[in-house]
Amino acid sequence: MMSVSLLLSHRVKAGLSVTEASPNLPLWLLAELTYACPLQCAYCSNPIDYSTSRQHELSTEEWIRVMTQAREQGAVQIGFSGGEPLVRQDLEILVSEAKRLGYYSNLITSAVGMDNKRIARLKEAGLDHIQVSFQGADRELNDYYAANKSFDHKVAMAKEIKRLGFPMVLNFVLHRHNIDQIEDILELSLTLGADYVELANCQYYGWALKNRDHLLPSRAQLCRAESIVKRFRKEQAGNMELYFIVPDYYESRPKACCNGWGTTFLTITPDGLALPCQGARVIPDVDFPSVREHSLQWIWQDSPLFNRFRGNAWMKEPCRSCPEKEKDLGGCRCQAMMLTGDAANADPVCDLSPHHHRVLEAIERAQIGNGDIANSQIINNKNKEQPLLFRNPKNAKQLKS
Repeated sequence: MMSVSLLLSHRVKAGLSVTEASPNLPLWLLAELTYACPLQCAYCSNPIDYSTSRQHELSTEEWIRVMTQAREQGAVQIGFSGGEPLVRQDLEILVSEAKRLGYYSNLITSAVGMDNKRIARLKEAGLDHIQVSFQGADRELNDYYAANKSFDHKVAMAKEIKRLGFPMVLNFVLHRHNIDQIEDILELSLTLGADYVELANCQYYGWALKNRDHLLPSRAQLCRAESIVKRFRKEQAGNMELYFIVPDYYESRPKACCNGWGTTFLTITPDGLALPCQGARVIPDVDFPSVREHSLQWIWQDSPLFNRFRGNAWMKEPCRSCPEKEKDLGGCRCQAMMLTGDAANADPVCDLSPHHHRVLEAIERAQIGNGDIANSQIINNKNKEQPLLFRNPKNAKQLKS
């Protein structure tokens, strides 16, 4: 598997700056094929208002045109995601076309809608990599937070993926109610023969932002989990690669947004909008270019959106004079927008930001009443007051209104 970090390493060796304002190559294409999904994860990063996108999804031919143009622009890796990309009945056609074009292809899936025959068809079509997501280490917690009885099916599909020779890649989104399962999560990964495990602490966009007060773990939970991961990583050195992604809210410095706005990543939404990152739709008063109206060459190189936060000329203080601005590039523009109302502000995660108090307040608010409640207690109380807002059309409609 050629990872994003390896691609970036290759890019630096080739002498291509990842921070300069002039456009570089879009190395990674994220094809969000659909927002339809059988799961209802309360931390989903999809837009809250996703209900109408199904009517305007790109056709097979349109996706092939996008893939072709992105490859011509330099993209070498493609991720098929959603929603749930298995909902698309033309997935095998798109995978086959990605193979013909020379992409390294990734399927990012819940495995719901998959069976042995479809895995075999995807293998035959040339798919390189499948990442299966779990919501917990056991049936009870996984099925509750997915709002779908899917745990046993996920396990069966993971075993079949491994049997067919794909890299065994698992993803667990960690939050307050499953992070204390970290040891069981790692044991499950070991049982399934995982080669790579992404332990992605929830980042607060989309539905996750709406549920932040109920999902954000305590610092103590985070420290315990990180300690267990470090021990497990040492024990499994050479056998399993573990990636532990800390939630931004507990960092003192932000991460460079998608390796820098408009430098590496290109996201295409189900209805054909081109974005520098998955969350960019939260930025208001922006004309999001559509692949139905513009070429990807124009979108990547010339569109106002992709040039808006390239480089550092756009920065305000304290970012403009910060010695670390070439490292973090001011952090996440979407997070700045959501927490301060201005996408050009310093990411509030940074403790040098004048808005850092908003992150501290969010942490404090989330910890009110956050005791070490057993997972079974949470689930047993689900029919009482339901604190989580699950991702489904009904809740989307209510939030929109």
